[in-house]
Amino acid sequence: MSSSSSSSDGKLISVAIAAAAGGALLTYAMLRKEKEEMVRRNSYGSFIFDDPTHNEVPRNSSHVLLPHNHEEKMRRRIAARVSVEEDNSIPRTSVTVRVPATSANMGPGYDCLGMAVDLWSEITVERSDKFEIIATGEGADSMPKDESNLMVTGVKHAYKIANKEMPTLKYTCDSRIPYARGMGSSSAAIVAGIIAGLVLAGHRLPVWGSEALLQIASEIEGHPDNVAPAIYGGIQLGIHNGTRWVTERVPAPPGLQLVVFMPNFVGKTSDARDVLLPTVTREEAAYNISRIGFLVHALCQGNLDNLKWGVQDKMHQPQRGDKIYKYLYPMIEAAEGAGACCAYLSGAGPAVMALTSGASGDIFTQRERERTDLAVAEAMINAGKAHGIEGKLLVTQASHEGARVVKVDPPFSSDRITYRDNL
Repeated sequence: MSSSSSSSDGKLISVAIAAAAGGALLTYAMLRKEKEEMVRRNSYGSFIFDDPTHNEVPRNSSHVLLPHNHEEKMRRRIAARVSVEEDNSIPRTSVTVRVPATSANMGPGYDCLGMAVDLWSEITVERSDKFEIIATGEGADSMPKDESNLMVTGVKHAYKIANKEMPTLKYTCDSRIPYARGMGSSSAAIVAGIIAGLVLAGHRLPVWGSEALLQIASEIEGHPDNVAPAIYGGIQLGIHNGTRWVTERVPAPPGLQLVVFMPNFVGKTSDARDVLLPTVTREEAAYNISRIGFLVHALCQGNLDNLKWGVQDKMHQPQRGDKIYKYLYPMIEAAEGAGACCAYLSGAGPAVMALTSGASGDIFTQRERERTDLAVAEAMINAGKAHGIEGKLLVTQASHEGARVVKVDPPFSSDRITYRDNL
């Protein structure tokens, strides 16, 4: 080999080493800057309200965003925009909010997992000369008609956050969510009240990096398993990360039907919590941790056969079935025996929820033998009767949509922009 060739090879090797070193140095610098940025972001604590310094991101920032930096991307977008919210942030005269029922716990997901149900209540709040609550539908006679009503609590919190004086208001509630049955009627009232109050006050909250509405609702309720799906829809898994409540959507397999046995008596959450022991054993904790992991995995993979194992639980259902709801486990067994994917106590009860499969499109145009909901419903009714429990069956589905404004005065729509339902 000639000396000139060796020299050339040596130069190539030197260039390659230099390039590799330069690339490593650049990567190190990027990762270090990313880490510093994460530390800076976390130093702000809870992002429940707008933090001007936190949102100030230079337009020409050289910080490299990776695919998972969703919240940082949103902050840059906000910082780069001219505010367009003033027109839609004026106080309103009246507002109507539609909010779904929810089924919490779903077996092992005690106080952290819940699902929105396609069963809705509508709440109208309007400015008035006198305080008044008018209720129709489910639980209308039992619903508080004074300021202890959770709708009013939600509105009060919204005005407090907006730092505005709360006016005299009239509340009209048309409830289709069974009252005190374990279907999230309390959370629906809280969420609807907060949303109505924010719209009436003309106040908006940050979502990215804070989920401020979730923080307010969870503060009132004490946990996110009902309020999260009521706000966002779908199946929601929520935790408290030490600073704030955080929630993520768990996918729901297509074709699911919900078969709900609704006993003809109400259940108090306080009574259902009183039968629970203050501590759990290591075995019970391990059992529930494994089951909720199995449940979430089954939902993510659409593995319906594994749902019945995923909803098993040792933290609350056995105690409540033994002390309050004697029909619970016989009804679960009957539902699964009739073809249900799984069944569990909905929330704190007394309702029992069964999940079935096979639905496609409008079920009233589909042959019944392609689904199992009717057979499961009959089995649940018979199991209830065998234990002296009368009730009714509701067949519905999960809702992918959460609470939303359906009517407002003055409207948000204009000659230039029309929102859904001409809102």
